[in-house]
Amino acid sequence: MAEGKKIKVTQTGSPIGRTDDQRATLIGLGLNKVRRSRELVDTPEVRGMINKVRHLVRVEESVG
Repeated sequence: MAEGKKIKVTQTGSPIGRTDDQRATLIGLGLNKVRRSRELVDTPEVRGMINKVRHLVRVEESVG
């Protein structure tokens, strides 16, 4: 897989009381606990997933 620009996504909110598709989106991003982080390649697909749960995550530009 070609390496591209990366972003760091950190879960800041709990999925308790959220819809099943929002829970599944967090799992798809590799997040399942508050304050857990993942470094992901910045693609339109990943951005769409982040947009769906933007109230539960924090996004930062990854250095390096």
